Amino acid sequence: MIATVLQGLPGAATSATQAGAPAVTPNVTWGYLAPILIMFGGALLLLLLGALMPNGVPRHVASFGTVVVGLASMASGVPLWLRIIDPTRGPTSAVAGAVGVDGFSVFAYWVIAAAVVLVALLFHGYLAREGLEGVEPYALMMFSAAGAMVMASANDLVVLFIGLEILSLAAYTLAAMHRRRIGSLEAGLKYFILGAAASAFLLYGIALLYGATGTTSLGAMRTYLDGQGLVSDNLLLGGIAMVIIGLGFKVAAVPFHWWAPDVYQGSPTPVTAFMASAIKAGAFAGLLRLLVVALPAYRGDWRPVIEVLALLSLFGGAFGAIVQTDVKRMLAYSSINHAGFILVAVDAASAQGISAALFYLAVYSLMTIGAFAVVTVISREGDGHTSLADLRGLPTARPALALALVVFVLAQAGVPFTGGFFAKFGVITAAVDAGHWWMGVAAMVSAVVSAFLYLRIVGAMYWPSDEAEDGATPAVTRAQLPFPRTAGIALGLCLVGVLIIGIFPGLITNLTRQATVILG
Repeated sequence: MIATVLQGLPGAATSATQAGAPAVTPNVTWGYLAPILIMFGGALLLLLLGALMPNGVPRHVASFGTVVVGLASMASGVPLWLRIIDPTRGPTSAVAGAVGVDGFSVFAYWVIAAAVVLVALLFHGYLAREGLEGVEPYALMMFSAAGAMVMASANDLVVLFIGLEILSLAAYTLAAMHRRRIGSLEAGLKYFILGAAASAFLLYGIALLYGATGTTSLGAMRTYLDGQGLVSDNLLLGGIAMVIIGLGFKVAAVPFHWWAPDVYQGSPTPVTAFMASAIKAGAFAGLLRLLVVALPAYRGDWRPVIEVLALLSLFGGAFGAIVQTDVKRMLAYSSINHAGFILVAVDAASAQGISAALFYLAVYSLMTIGAFAVVTVISREGDGHTSLADLRGLPTARPALALALVVFVLAQAGVPFTGGFFAKFGVITAAVDAGHWWMGVAAMVSAVVSAFLYLRIVGAMYWPSDEAEDGATPAVTRAQLPFPRTAGIALGLCLVGVLIIGIFPGLITNLTRQATVILG
């Protein structure tokens, strides 16, 4: 059995299957895996220090150490990017072609590592306020981010599944980390049960794809299917369907979204920010690699499914959000709507669609982390003050915080001069250029509907009588909203990023257009 698997590896000698022949192992160029290894290594080192230091790791050491690890992971991607864009060298792969080293994976590394840096800054003040000690939240976040990076670079279905499980197991624990809040424990349990079901769908889909093609390598799978031509293969189609269901859960696409509102609301707010940014980025990266790059021959079969999921997510997220009264649940449904926009880019099934999806993921990460940074502050001790009524008085108590939230929600609405405008514009353009103009129209209509959601949030701050009768909820005061400096740094970085991209979108589009995908 082992010899058979080794025989399928690129570069493996056929004589490896002969009796007495030495086992063939792939050469590993560790530098190609540096961003992932740094993230894994940082998590392991932090856990080791926590176990060895008698008084534990000081909170500031853990938080700023995580920031350093995230920045180091981003920096280690720069040499890889320079290699990729060098015409004499170009993209490559590692671990016998199982891991892609291309512009797509490196750009995803940057988005995921940036999310780790920003959320680590949020964790610092949040854990101090809630009286939570230990390095575990930081280590779990880095493990989950490393799993997302593995998914983004996976050129093999087995590697994709391993990345998903690393990402998910750490995320389940993060959701339930606030042991004194029943809502956090409930969120972790719901996430675990539904996530395990989604993993089962994905694993069964991988088994069916292997049965239909005889390989788990995405490159070999594409070569096989391109050479075979279109045939009616129920095994293959069943595998594609199962994989879409498994990954559809992770991106919270309708109808696989039911976990998102409850889990987003119950989880610690910084964890919710991480779920909506890094985890979503990793899941979408894996979906893009599989469908757009490995299965283009069957795009006529999977594109209608993606279109249905996109339309349901666009309108399900928009209409679901406008009837909510809790800000975290509103942002959860908003994330479902944003997932619909990214699925429109996936449906385009083109290089332009991949570029638009990556641009959207980068901008959306900044917008959503910034919004949840504000919610982290207003939720106060106990992490429970997240209703619209709790926004009353925020412009008076913390005017800068209120203004920042206005910018983030307007950016999510797609207002010009923010990164959200160009993110939505790029997705719609990709859909129209691919000949699916109706998807672009649907995306624009859903953007109009979801604008009401964002205006409700603004109105709850500046015109509170629209959401609650006067006197029903006391207006929040400045003394009730301590503003940690680290949260301010994260908020400022997100705010600057959203506005700069809104004015100079070429800073990101120049990168996403070079973020091509190769299959080893």
